Amino acid sequence: MAGITIYQYNEEAKEYHNDRLIRKEAAVKNHMKYVLRNTTWEEKTERVSLIFRDAIFELAAIHNLKINLYDFEGNLLLSSTSDITETELPKKISPKIIERVLELPASSDNENQSIIERFKVNGEEKQKSYSEIANTKFKPLLILNLEYDIDNKWLDKELEEFLERLLYVYILMFVMAVALAYFLSKSITRSLKAISDRLTQTRLEKRNTKIDVDATDEIKQLIAAYNSMIDELEESAVKLATSEREQAWREMAKQVAHEIKNPLTPMRLSVQSFERKFNPEDPNIHEKVAEYSKTLIQQIDTLSSIASAFSSFAKMPAQKNETLNIVEVVRLALDIFNEHYIVFNAEKEAIIAEFDRTQLIRVVTNLVKNAIQAKSEVREPSVVISVREEAQDVVIAVSDNGIGISEENKSKIFEPKFTTKTSGMGLGLPMVKKIIETYKGSLTFTSQKDLGTIFMVRIPKV
Repeated sequence: MAGITIYQYNEEAKEYHNDRLIRKEAAVKNHMKYVLRNTTWEEKTERVSLIFRDAIFELAAIHNLKINLYDFEGNLLLSSTSDITETELPKKISPKIIERVLELPASSDNENQSIIERFKVNGEEKQKSYSEIANTKFKPLLILNLEYDIDNKWLDKELEEFLERLLYVYILMFVMAVALAYFLSKSITRSLKAISDRLTQTRLEKRNTKIDVDATDEIKQLIAAYNSMIDELEESAVKLATSEREQAWREMAKQVAHEIKNPLTPMRLSVQSFERKFNPEDPNIHEKVAEYSKTLIQQIDTLSSIASAFSSFAKMPAQKNETLNIVEVVRLALDIFNEHYIVFNAEKEAIIAEFDRTQLIRVVTNLVKNAIQAKSEVREPSVVISVREEAQDVVIAVSDNGIGISEENKSKIFEPKFTTKTSGMGLGLPMVKKIIETYKGSLTFTSQKDLGTIFMVRIPKV
């Protein structure tokens, strides 16, 4: 719009100056006709300098123009410039201009027809007009040349003021457009943000809520697709949970069957051997019966321990939130161990937290047993148990200098039935982890092969 305005301004300015020059030219011609009608000189081209000797300066002053009179051969006859040598106009005009002037239509309005040219002198824009002047008998007398200085200062000022106002309008429109775009984009993206937040919060393991917001038709289609996905996700989660639960029970059943078969085999062999070798008259019959009974009792005890372990693992520990002195309970749990290399440290004599006393003793006992069983054969064993406070947590650390845990086994250490021992069912650490997480705590570890392991139990303080 600014470009179009400038172009339109230039065209209107050009038209304005052309019209103004034509009006001035008409006024000069009328004045010259008046002079011709009242002159005593003969109306010939040779007498022009005498006829208009005084009138030309008067006309130039009145109309603020430079006036030059030429004959039809292009020679300068008279000029309003006081010193002709200083004028920037040539003393002759080109034959082409004379030809064009002579070609102007001869009619009653001939005096209002002229040739107009634009030119620049020292950076200033000017206009020239060339037209024919006839005598009172309508015979060609001379060529009138007017030089008009184009002054656009006031027009330039108006254009500058207009462009300044246009700039203010566009700045205001731009600010309004930005504000409108901002609020429109916020309105449009509000529903997208809601969808984005819900997508970020979507989890397979929890129940996800559907989106219910006002939106455009396109966004509504996206919301409908999301809500449909949530329904399908819930169905898939139910199926997956059912499948995982069934798979877990199958694995557990296999493990139980395997563990039960281990003691049943020696029991069967013992019964068959006793049946085959039984002799009531054997003098050592009482010793053999006692040995046979001892073997059966050992295997029965093994079966009982297997049943107890699986029962403890399957049963979630009941939450009995007791306010305990963790230092005292941990020290009590360590009383059953007689190993001389077990060391207990506590930064305070009393660190209070809510936990179940029996379950905490079970946790400490399992971790210490694992540390004892992981001792190395190449160095003196050491097991250190410490209790300390960190921020809002109580930290129980059980560290050893044993054989450590290999990199490949670190990811499996809390899996049920996984164990690196020759005996046991691999349920100790999973059970400990389950107990601690029930009380909103955490169980982590760090370990280096052949250097040792540190298990860290964190539970919230009161």
